[in-house]
Amino acid sequence: MTDELHAEAPAGKDAPAPTTETEVARVLLHMPVDIRNISLVVLAGLACLFVLHWAKAVFIPVMLSVLCSYALSPVVNWMEQRRVPRWLSSAVLLVAIFSILGTTAYSLRDEASELVESLPVAAQKFRQAVKNRSGKSESALETVQKAASQIEQAAQESTSSPTSSRGAMRVVVEPSRFNVSNYLWTGTIGLIAVIGQATVVIFLTYFLMLSGDTFRRKLLKLAGPSLSSKKITLQALHEVTGQIQRYLQVQLLVSVLVGLLTWAALAAIGLNNAAVWGIAAGVLNLIPYVGSLVTAVATALVGFLQFGTLNMALMIGGASLVIHTIVGNLITPWLTSRTSQMSPVAVFVGLLAWGWLWGVWGLLLGIPILMMVKAICDRVDDLKPIGEFLGS
Repeated sequence: MTDELHAEAPAGKDAPAPTTETEVARVLLHMPVDIRNISLVVLAGLACLFVLHWAKAVFIPVMLSVLCSYALSPVVNWMEQRRVPRWLSSAVLLVAIFSILGTTAYSLRDEASELVESLPVAAQKFRQAVKNRSGKSESALETVQKAASQIEQAAQESTSSPTSSRGAMRVVVEPSRFNVSNYLWTGTIGLIAVIGQATVVIFLTYFLMLSGDTFRRKLLKLAGPSLSSKKITLQALHEVTGQIQRYLQVQLLVSVLVGLLTWAALAAIGLNNAAVWGIAAGVLNLIPYVGSLVTAVATALVGFLQFGTLNMALMIGGASLVIHTIVGNLITPWLTSRTSQMSPVAVFVGLLAWGWLWGVWGLLLGIPILMMVKAICDRVDDLKPIGEFLGS
């Protein structure tokens, strides 16, 4: 009976469409998208980028001071446990660090002055070596340049009209001469600015180490009266402190390794002052990507001055570059991922972004800032997707 009713029922508009067994069911993912909220987030992000770039003269010293305080606070805490006041231990530690840096720079002044004075001789030797090495290829290059100049001259003569050149006056614009006073004034202003920012970093680092856990307790008070909010804030602060300190330990270990390997390689080749260049390579290793190129170029130049051949210069620069490449691309990412749980892709993109915003200082401070951002985003519900993106 039921089958007969179904058979006699007319096919109206409300009747369901016939389905076949071969038809694949569609799976739809419903995601609430609010265009207004997305627009506000994009505008807020652009505003933050503008403020970070515009006020980098303020943010860079502050971030450097925070990073230095994180690096030196364990030593101050250890001295405080031995009943040494924080103001005294912080002052002694900073004075000791800058005394060591000043003594090292003073001991290297002779080598630095010799290197600067030998730059014109090095340029002349390099030109002569390239000329002797190229041989016939240089004459071929000169022939091509002469042919190009003749073609350009013929094109100018064909396009110039004799009628227009009769009453026209040719104006030759000469470039301005090198003004020593302007150059010295600009260099002096830049040096004063660097000294001022260094002074700000020193004093701010001292005050941050002197305060101890004061800012942490204030942040806990600002987190709210609930115990859960204070707990989440305390966990985020502990994670930020731990990750930054582990990152600094990794950077210190890697820099020491780069310095020792560079010293051993340059000493085996026979370069003078190999220990000094090992120290320089370890210090410059703190700046990602840029430090390795500076070390390779500088060591290659010194090697060319000492040995006088391009082959030795390329060997010395290549050895330094190989050491930085192996350590920077294999050991450093492995240790950093184990200590911070950061995605290598996110770290690379973040370094590009911070380098674009702040230049070399952005490359130096980019990874610690990303660690802070990830630690905060992992504990805020609305920001957890950002923390998931930054994580490994």
